[in-house]
Amino acid sequence: MAMIPLPYGIDLFEQVRREKCYYIDKTHLISEMMSVPFKVNLITRPRRFGKTLAMRMLASFF
Repeated sequence: MAMIPLPYGIDLFEQVRREKCYYIDKTHLISEMMSVPFKVNLITRPRRFGKTLAMRMLASFF
């Protein structure tokens, strides 16, 4: 079985998809963010938890 590369250190969503890396699908985040009106949205997670990649995924979506 072929190994799927991990996107360690890659924070560009397009690059993760292009290189067919393994990643946690966070597209449910889009529906959650769109269902509640907000002026500012604070996303807090521990270090190296995928915050930047999630934000780049949102930027690609919009």
